[in-house]
Amino acid sequence: MSSTPENVAVTEISSPNDLNSTSEATTRSEQTAGAGLGLWVRDLLISAGVSILIILFLYQPVRVEGTSMLPRLEDRDRLFINKFVYHITSIEHGDVVVFHYPRDPEKSYIKRVIALPGDRLRIDHGQVWVNGKALSEKYVPNMYRDTRSYAETVIPEDCYFVMGDHRSISSDSREFGAVERDLIYGKAVFVYWPAKDMGEVK
Repeated sequence: MSSTPENVAVTEISSPNDLNSTSEATTRSEQTAGAGLGLWVRDLLISAGVSILIILFLYQPVRVEGTSMLPRLEDRDRLFINKFVYHITSIEHGDVVVFHYPRDPEKSYIKRVIALPGDRLRIDHGQVWVNGKALSEKYVPNMYRDTRSYAETVIPEDCYFVMGDHRSISSDSREFGAVERDLIYGKAVFVYWPAKDMGEVK
């Protein structure tokens, strides 16, 4: 709390010159405030523009068509894929990737990476084995599993074995083989629509 000294009388009287000076000072203050607001708006627009360019450069919106990635991705979900990430990091087990369909590059598929180049893979009545270890695939509910088998194979260099989470209906590497690295162009990162499905893709 501040206090004002008692018994102090302010007796100054402004002269015309003082009034003019005050008016000029007020005008300059208003001009300064206006310029400050203009700079703030400019900086805001520049920041927004840069953010939009970064998003457009790094991310691409795509729409899911089909149900082979249930339960995480539903038909007509909208999501962002990161187009740049695999230029600086490696594709990992479990990544959900978007790639050109090997048998028709005009089409795009979205699947989960199960095995990397050099991995030994086999599927025994639905149970996936990689390098001699059974995978624990929590992203595949029991109701979506199947009993298909796949003979042991070594994934070729620069190729990736991919599968849909809805195993009983998915068309994936069990049918068309491992996907070449050059066909993979993005990693699914975030569902933005509809709101009920919104969230990170894991």
